[in-house]
Amino acid sequence: MISFLPFYITFKLAFFTTLILFIIGVPLSYFLAFSKMKGKIFIESILLLPIVLPPTVLGYYFIVLLGPESRVGQLLEAVFGIQLAFTFEGILLGSLIFCTPFMLTPIINGFKSIPKNIIESTMILNKSRFNALWFVYLPMIKKNLLNATLLTFAHTIGEFGLVLMIGGKLNDTKVAAVAIYDEMNAMNYEAVDLYAFILLIISFILILIINLLSRKKNTIPGA
Repeated sequence: MISFLPFYITFKLAFFTTLILFIIGVPLSYFLAFSKMKGKIFIESILLLPIVLPPTVLGYYFIVLLGPESRVGQLLEAVFGIQLAFTFEGILLGSLIFCTPFMLTPIINGFKSIPKNIIESTMILNKSRFNALWFVYLPMIKKNLLNATLLTFAHTIGEFGLVLMIGGKLNDTKVAAVAIYDEMNAMNYEAVDLYAFILLIISFILILIINLLSRKKNTIPGA
C-alpha cells in the first residue's frame, strides 16, 4: 500500500519554490542583465553556484549555518520560534537556494537577447524602468519566462540529496524521491515501481513541453 502524501509534499514544494523564485527572479535577472555595477560578476557567480555545487554540500552548509546547533538557528528558534532543520520551511528555503540558477539563467538570457535599438527606444521615450520592464521587455521574453518556470518546477520535483539532508525522512518533509529511496531500502519494489513511474511520466511531460517551447522563438519586433 503506497501513500500519495510524498507527491503532495513534492508538488507543494515545487509550487512554492517556483512561485517565490519567479517573483524574486524577474527583477533580479533584470538587474543582472542590464546593470553595469562593478563586482556584478561575483554576485552572479554566487547565485549560479548551485548549478555545479553538489546538493549534499549545500545541504551540509545549510545545517551548519542554520541548523539547531548553529548560532543563527538557535537565535531564530529563540526569537521567532522558527526551526529550519527537519521542517517544510527548511526544505523550501534550501530548494529556493538550490533552484535559483534554473530560474535566473533563462530569464537573463532572454533580457540579453533584446535588441539594443528597442532598449534605446524605451530610453528615448523616457519610459520608467518599471514601465519598460512590464510593458516592453517581459512580453518579448515570454518563452524564456515559461522555460524558467517549467525548468525550476521540474528540477524541484527531482530534488533528493538536499531535501534528505535538510528535511530527513519525516512525514512533513518526505518528497517522492526520498520515498523511493525509503521503499528501496525496505525492498518494497511494488511501491518503488509506482513512485518511479509517476515521476518518470511527470518529468517526461515537463521536458517535452520545454523542448517544444525551445523550438519557438520569442517575437521581438525589429529583431
